[in-house]
Amino acid sequence: MSATALDAFTLEKLIGAAVAAPSIHNTQPWRFRLDLGTLTLEIRAATDRALRHTDPTARALHVSVGCALFNLRVAASHFGWEPVPRLLPRPDQPDLLATVRLAGAVRPSDPTALYEAVWRRHSSRFPFSDRALPTTVVTELRDAARADGADLHLVSRADAGSLLQLIGEAEHRNDADADRAAESRRWVRATDRAADGLIPDVLGPQDSSGHIPLRDFAAHRRPGAPTAVPFESHPHLFVLATDHDRRADWLRAGQALEHVLLVVTVRGVRASLLHQALEWPDLRNRLIPPVDGRPRHAQMVIRAGYGPEGPASPRLPVPTPGSS
Repeated sequence: MSATALDAFTLEKLIGAAVAAPSIHNTQPWRFRLDLGTLTLEIRAATDRALRHTDPTARALHVSVGCALFNLRVAASHFGWEPVPRLLPRPDQPDLLATVRLAGAVRPSDPTALYEAVWRRHSSRFPFSDRALPTTVVTELRDAARADGADLHLVSRADAGSLLQLIGEAEHRNDADADRAAESRRWVRATDRAADGLIPDVLGPQDSSGHIPLRDFAAHRRPGAPTAVPFESHPHLFVLATDHDRRADWLRAGQALEHVLLVVTVRGVRASLLHQALEWPDLRNRLIPPVDGRPRHAQMVIRAGYGPEGPASPRLPVPTPGSS
């Protein structure tokens, strides 16, 4: 597909793809601005949608924006543009997390399948089967993460129990922390007409065995909604990690995460994100061991497998970016 004019329809699709990205608690912590002179889209942090208690360093906010950035790159390529991203381009503007310049014709490898997956991807918080992921799919997921500057580690069955214990400990701490619990509840909406946040029907059931620690939104479930069912006995878990732990690394991790999730969608696999242990520094440091004596920095825990699609989280209306 050759590059097209940046008309209102194309711009709406670019921004719509970006806001289809996942974000912690579905906060959608981003804003967009278009520089018409250079055909550059800016992605800025929406700090009013940040999680002050759950995410005090804004690491998860940066990862969320990285996911939106990757979707924007995929959509730009689909419409014939060569996306040229820059991370943290202006140190004097810390809320400006990334820019994407639309620079001429796209390379021949147009990721059409990924673009279609942008609109179909969403988390499934429902039980998966114990069917193994094919080695070819695991390899493809690792390659997707590596292409965007991160590593994806498949957790062995022997180590899965220890990882789940860390996540369970984090969930216990979150429940006991009044500020974090209140912040979490604030992002659960009572009706499916909500434009943002999570709604009870999207949250899915809890694992009746307690084997897989899921974030506890049980107090917000509708009467009659499923609350406890058995989940898979041997979940497929991945840890996404980076060599360093700076703001740019968080943005790279977000792009790698969304790349992985789109490939998951293309391959007919479901995924959900287990973020709790990343919210406590001492637990996060234990999620992945050092490699050759070098520390690794966990950025996300992904649970993947075959199962029901599950409902999609709501999204804010596609914003009209400011321009200059």
